[in-house]
Amino acid sequence: MKTFCCYLLALPLFVACGQPAAKPQTNQAGDSIAPVSVAYHPLSQEDLHRYGHSSAHFFDSLLAHNFNGSVLVAKNGEVVYEKYVGYKKMNDKSNPVDEHTAFHLASVSKTFTAMATLKLWEQGKLDFHDEVSKYLTGFPFAGITIKMLLSQRSGLLNYVHYMDRLGWDKRKFLTNQDLLQYIIAHKTQVQGSPPGRHFEYCNTNYALLALIIEKASGQPYAEYLSKTFFEPLQMQDTYIFNLSDASKAVQSYKRNKRPYPMEFLDVVYGDKNVYSTVRDLLKWDVALRSGKLFSQTTLDSAYMPYSNEKPGKRNYGLGWRMLLEPNGKKLIYHNGWWHGNRTAFIRMIDEGATIIALSNNDCTRVYASKKLCNLFGDYRQGNETFDESDNEQTGMKGEPTQKK
Repeated sequence: MKTFCCYLLALPLFVACGQPAAKPQTNQAGDSIAPVSVAYHPLSQEDLHRYGHSSAHFFDSLLAHNFNGSVLVAKNGEVVYEKYVGYKKMNDKSNPVDEHTAFHLASVSKTFTAMATLKLWEQGKLDFHDEVSKYLTGFPFAGITIKMLLSQRSGLLNYVHYMDRLGWDKRKFLTNQDLLQYIIAHKTQVQGSPPGRHFEYCNTNYALLALIIEKASGQPYAEYLSKTFFEPLQMQDTYIFNLSDASKAVQSYKRNKRPYPMEFLDVVYGDKNVYSTVRDLLKWDVALRSGKLFSQTTLDSAYMPYSNEKPGKRNYGLGWRMLLEPNGKKLIYHNGWWHGNRTAFIRMIDEGATIIALSNNDCTRVYASKKLCNLFGDYRQGNETFDESDNEQTGMKGEPTQKK
């Protein structure tokens, strides 16, 4: 099992223990972050063994059947468990999944969109209290702010369910700009509830945020994320999907191992379409923890619960789901679901622990990865357990919602 010596150079840079570090890549733009070195308290061999053994036992049981993908567990930036199962193409044993296999993150992509928006806020290029109409010409709704998009409180309906109903030709790929124009043209049919009234998980919000990122930064969404996050963090296997990537992107599969065909919604980005690996997501996690990528004020805003109109421990921040436990513990995470891609990105801020599970063959059990959190802290409250109802098929309070 590999472990990683984790520290930050220019931004988090991972190197295998005992191996020389590569030359750090710094962002040459004016938004670059000064070189820093942040050390993590190393785990003892006893802790490495305990965490690794427990993680292996847990995942060997949880994912024993019908799992194709990758899993990683880390503590203090060190990998304590890592496993790759299956093949990039089902039944093609010549191409096994490995540490460089990038999976579609589905809604885990929202964490990047949210933090890119907040980075632009830090840079003074937008204010998340601004109305959306300030950035998107013709946007027909007054009172909807960027913050409402981030916190899933805009009241907009989910485009996944209305585009074909409103007449979109499903033989044509929908783009983010197409979606905006449809919202403008169908104002009375795309608003579900008044802005800010309540939480409603909605992919439309994040597709619009991607357009706002482009407007505020003056760069394509993919370029801004690459220059701001992926390149400085050396996330070399992470990219934003577009049609030119169709031949290299790992497909997703149904449970019967038949591939999902591409459909007209597959090129919309911001709500989905980040491809990445478990190792790159660990870099993303450590970067967010470092205090060098974002100010603590920004992180506090991102991890604050904004939907408190109903009681319950589930809540949503700015691009992050959370569980607010009665003992005061807060679990920060996001799940994803698009076609056969099922993903979980789970972060225990207090303990410096991370659980990442990515699958492309419709394995719903990846969502139960949160059960392992109790290895690191008291997240289950006695006999309480996490179950598969807490996934992207359900909303914050357990109501049915959309896929992704």
